[in-house]
Amino acid sequence: MTSTPNEAFGRWNALGAEEAAREILPCCGSQVWAAMLAAQRPFSSPESLFAASDSVWLTLPEADWHEAFDSHPRIGQQHAHAATAQSLAWSSGEQRAAMASQDHAAKLALAEANREYEAKFGRIFLICASGKSTEQILAILRARMCNTAEQELREAVEQQRQITQLRLRRWLAVAE
Repeated sequence: MTSTPNEAFGRWNALGAEEAAREILPCCGSQVWAAMLAAQRPFSSPESLFAASDSVWLTLPEADWHEAFDSHPRIGQQHAHAATAQSLAWSSGEQRAAMASQDHAAKLALAEANREYEAKFGRIFLICASGKSTEQILAILRARMCNTAEQELREAVEQQRQITQLRLRRWLAVAE
């Protein structure tokens, strides 16, 4: 029997702080973000959790952002050194459309563009890939290569925020 969003939400609100932080961690990948959200419980509604998530995320120091970024596999890969099993499963689903492409040349171009991005910015390319094709992701990656380091950090922060919101909804099984 699966639980409803309200049951899952209520159960999470009732957990101890450490357990609650561990359970929500795959939604973002930042230990501090997870601990801060767990410390703010109980939330009155999923919407209040979603708003708090954004608020906490946007106030974190850069090191915590990078911890979250590092929890993602590269687009087209299935592993990341800091990821949880749940986070990797979600990443696989989020990248499904991009990886379903039969365009081998586009996949090779994406792999090369990923290497160029990492050389320039010192981290993996982060994008909320859900529903995007390989070609769309490649075009976005190439456009973002024109960003300054600060612009790209802000864009990565926003992409992680979007991924986190998507994952929070999946975690609670709330319709998007």
